[in-house]
Amino acid sequence: MDTYAIVTEKIINLLEQGIVPWRRPWSVTGLPRNLVSKKPYRGINLFLLSATKYVSPFWLTMKQANQLGGSVHKGEHSQMVVFWRVDQIPDGDSESDAEQEAGKKSGRRFVLRYYRVFNLEQCELPQAVLAKLPTIETYQHDPIQAAEHIIAAMPNLPEIQRAGSKAFYSSVADRITLPPRELFISAEEEMATEFHELSHATGSPKRLNRKSIAEAAPFGSPSYSFEEIIAEMSAAYLCAEAGISPAVIANEAAYIQGWLATFRSDRRMVVIAAAQAQKAADYILNVTGGGCAA
Repeated sequence: MDTYAIVTEKIINLLEQGIVPWRRPWSVTGLPRNLVSKKPYRGINLFLLSATKYVSPFWLTMKQANQLGGSVHKGEHSQMVVFWRVDQIPDGDSESDAEQEAGKKSGRRFVLRYYRVFNLEQCELPQAVLAKLPTIETYQHDPIQAAEHIIAAMPNLPEIQRAGSKAFYSSVADRITLPPRELFISAEEEMATEFHELSHATGSPKRLNRKSIAEAAPFGSPSYSFEEIIAEMSAAYLCAEAGISPAVIANEAAYIQGWLATFRSDRRMVVIAAAQAQKAADYILNVTGGGCAA
């Protein structure tokens, strides 16, 4: 039995034991929030601020930084935060028919406004202020040479950047983004995460041209879920190749189990996905003609 088949069998056995929490093997400090009010941002602001490169969840205006006795570093760029302001409609004010109709009913109108904020990492604040903030737990670990070698030897390697508190692959930019190394709880989990994103990258039209990557699928859809299973199966194979499978396979099985809910826990989907995962792993390993994983 080849390595792919062995790992597939282990994962299926673990899936039979039930659902366990999905993995997110790096430290985070919560949703983006204002440093002064401590209130989390909502709606579109959550996505706007979460998509930035910063690890810290704390944001503040330049005025707030100054009031705290600090400042914004020279040359830093702000992020936009939007909000709805409620205005009373004056008599005779010019507005559209729709606004007039709404005004007749409520006497108010909603006006979209915005202001700009800076991340804590862009600011210089007094130590007394910083001391009251929760710290981000970090870890010290050495890279795993076998895994690093696999990554470095991948043909047509996509760009890899370290920023923010999320791990994802952008098919448009052909770029992988990972949290900083010191945020991962272990070197094994860091490599498993990087293998996962590299496996997504193999689906690019310039590589294997996998439909679930080449054609953007909505989050949570069967196609999206199937791609996640492929990427995690491929990561499991690569971890086995690097000799770190025992440390991460339970979490990998848990992650796969979560996406299997889309298919009503049809474990046959793992076997079907395994064939695509093998192709992804073979591409990263730059080998052809691997054994059958299904």
